[in-house]
Amino acid sequence: MATRNSPSEHPALAAVRASNTGKVKVAVSDIDGVLRGKLLHRDKFFGAAESGFGFCDVVFGWDSGDQCYDNTEVTGWQHGFPDALARIDLNTARHVPWDDGVPFFLGEFINADGTPFPVCPRQILKRVLKRAEALGLQVMTGMEFEWFNFLETPQSWADKKGVGPTNLTPGMFGYSLLRMNGNRDFFNALMDQMAAFNVPIEGLHTETGPGVYEAAIAFSEALEQADRAILFKTGAKEIGQRFGIMPSFMAKWSKDYPGCSGHIHQSLSDGKQNVFFDAHRGKASRGMSQLFESYLAGQVQCLMEFAPMFWPTINSYKRLVDGFWAPVKPTWGFDNRTASFRVISGSPKSTRLETRCPGADVNPYLAMAAVIAAGLHGVEKELKLTAPPITGTNQGAEHIPRAPRSLMDTTQIFKRSEVARDFLGDTFVDHFAATREWEYRQWQDGVTDWELKRYFEII
Repeated sequence: MATRNSPSEHPALAAVRASNTGKVKVAVSDIDGVLRGKLLHRDKFFGAAESGFGFCDVVFGWDSGDQCYDNTEVTGWQHGFPDALARIDLNTARHVPWDDGVPFFLGEFINADGTPFPVCPRQILKRVLKRAEALGLQVMTGMEFEWFNFLETPQSWADKKGVGPTNLTPGMFGYSLLRMNGNRDFFNALMDQMAAFNVPIEGLHTETGPGVYEAAIAFSEALEQADRAILFKTGAKEIGQRFGIMPSFMAKWSKDYPGCSGHIHQSLSDGKQNVFFDAHRGKASRGMSQLFESYLAGQVQCLMEFAPMFWPTINSYKRLVDGFWAPVKPTWGFDNRTASFRVISGSPKSTRLETRCPGADVNPYLAMAAVIAAGLHGVEKELKLTAPPITGTNQGAEHIPRAPRSLMDTTQIFKRSEVARDFLGDTFVDHFAATREWEYRQWQDGVTDWELKRYFEII
């Protein structure tokens, strides 16, 4: 007999029981933010919903190309890659509208004693959000993604050996109704089917660049937003396949075009109101509360300490080019898109922070955990802003050091960060740093198309 408040009583399970489905799709996030999942027979699913199910811990022991790390301790060949215990979060229930409405659930990893698995990205975000709860605060967030779309399939891209993708549309045409209409079936499918997938999009438009789109996911509580964000990236790719379109969330696919961002909007609530807004402060604050100032000061101070979590790949740093849209310094400003931290103020409802540093290549759970942890550090320590807001094109930031241009450089800063270890735990910091060091080594060992073109004949 089911005990009170047991998973068996959850309405999501009742809905699956009442359906005639024979299978359920479940998925978890790996370190790189790639969803890894499987189909479960409905009977297996009911058992898994009650007590969890085994999922090979290799999802934390290999990279995005399924190459196993040789430098990690939590998982690896030395442990034999056993099953870890995955728990289905029944509150993530949805149906996949482009996959015959199959029921879908997200999961997370736990230890045998029920405690959070220390390197599970979703658990890392939940760990940070508990710090907010301890302060009596609820974190509200919204993510925006920019990404390029190509007329490619996995097979056509493999045949091209990773060179010369065909853009969905030509030219630089942001906010274009013409380009939207030219691919309206894909465009409308993104908007409509994502909404049916419980990933509501507030706005969708073309961006500057050939075949670039930008989507703003509807504001929500932070964990729900991270779920929506990771599902959006995977969902866009699955929807695109139906139209012979390959979306790419790579941070910078060509030096000739702007990179792709993953902006994170944030505000804090005390359960009744947005505590980032204070109408009684001076005119210079523009309605920004003292708590908002401390939250912002924490992010400005700790930007580099969490950098690998929002610049996680070798390619991430190709986006950080002076003069392009991606901010390269820990700066802030009022409604200034050249700053890393854009303060949007003016009303109790709209006052928020837009952190513009992350790229579209982030793991949403980890990027969100990083920016929130940095902000909460500022709140806990009651930090003050020590630099004035920048104006214009980074005016006032002349003497502020720019971000490193290397994953290895930021990873070493991250490893030494006491703030990161405090909020994320030593086990996660050591493991994630090791995975980024591995990523850097793979790049060092690789021979690129750039090198062949530059040296093959002439040197």
